Amino acid sequence: MRSTLKATFASLAASALLATGANAAAHALSGDLRITSDMSNPAPRAVIEGLVAQFGEMHPDLNIELTIVDRDAWKTQIRNALSADPPDVVNWYAANRMGPYVSAGLFEDISDMYENGDLPGLDAVKGALTLDGKQWGVPYTYYQWGVYYREDIFNDLGLTEPATFEEEIANCQKILDSGKKCYAIGTKFLWTAGGWFDYLNMRTNGFDHHMQLARGELNWTEDAGVRETFANWRKLIDMGAYIDDHQSYSWQEALNQMTSGDATAYLIGNFAVAPMREAGLTDDQIDFYQFPKIADVAMGEDAPIDTFHVASGAQNKEAARAFLQFVTSPEVQSDINGGDKLGQLPVNANASVGDDEFIKQGFDMLSNNATGGIAQFFDRDFPAEMASVGMEGLQEFMVFPDNLEDILARMEEARQRIYQ
Repeated sequence: MRSTLKATFASLAASALLATGANAAAHALSGDLRITSDMSNPAPRAVIEGLVAQFGEMHPDLNIELTIVDRDAWKTQIRNALSADPPDVVNWYAANRMGPYVSAGLFEDISDMYENGDLPGLDAVKGALTLDGKQWGVPYTYYQWGVYYREDIFNDLGLTEPATFEEEIANCQKILDSGKKCYAIGTKFLWTAGGWFDYLNMRTNGFDHHMQLARGELNWTEDAGVRETFANWRKLIDMGAYIDDHQSYSWQEALNQMTSGDATAYLIGNFAVAPMREAGLTDDQIDFYQFPKIADVAMGEDAPIDTFHVASGAQNKEAARAFLQFVTSPEVQSDINGGDKLGQLPVNANASVGDDEFIKQGFDMLSNNATGGIAQFFDRDFPAEMASVGMEGLQEFMVFPDNLEDILARMEEARQRIYQ
């Protein structure tokens, strides 16, 4: 699907959004600004069209051409789009997903914008836009992961939110003793197992170790930290903490065991809250906590980030940079991530969030207590082929933990082949 919108706009109602957004570009811009976006679903599409309209109103001498492409199709089209007659601004993803386009010289280095104060409030997510010590884009939305749990069941069993892994295990034992499972999970499509590995590894070894592993710099069979992560994971597996036959369920199917009360918690992204509510759970029955501390390392978090980038071949880099500054301003961030629009988290720490308890908790956690760094999730941080091999191994470990040596050997063989 492709559509083009030429930005010759009727006058928009004056708003604080425009007034403050105007500060993102102190002088008038002119010429053509070409933006290609994969925000093709209805709500994101309305957001990007609104952003273009607002930015166009701020700069009436600027002609903006917006091209919207299907989100899945863009994954295969982006390289060609950046290579031949590239637009000025494109959508993509953070962290290692930027790697191929950074290595190919297709994304513009915008480190100076971070260094000179053009992008305040992005410190917590700056690392996710950093490769080779430089920054290559800006974030515009993300969402938290964490442990969503049945607060009513915790209250019935006299449990409190755990701050440490020891407390997590103690809680789990009491849950098991009550006849319930500790965790719902569906690993049929593999990626949910990746979430458990992400958190256990970041809590055991720290964010930097996790990113070294994602970059192929550590040996899966020889690294002591990797083995310690799997040892911690096995404590839960051997307890019987997870629901039975999870390899047969999608994440949505497994969620039924939490909503029915047969399991008490789910390590998942905030997107699971809506299905919980739709299944009849009230906010008095659901709560959320940050994955607990294991070792004395700073807390890293999974928070997949969507991004804007300036193409290195852009023809109007001044306007492109001004647009990036505009979309990351606190006012714009607050507006586009509101519950009536994207319904996710603003990336600017100075933004405000909607009146939703989980959005508020996630924003506070990621802005103030993700000091280790922001990871993008296993299948984004690792190269696609390594992520596929890795997640197959992680699911197998959850079902057959005695297979660990074979699993690690396969993952190491894949590392040596893929990262050449």
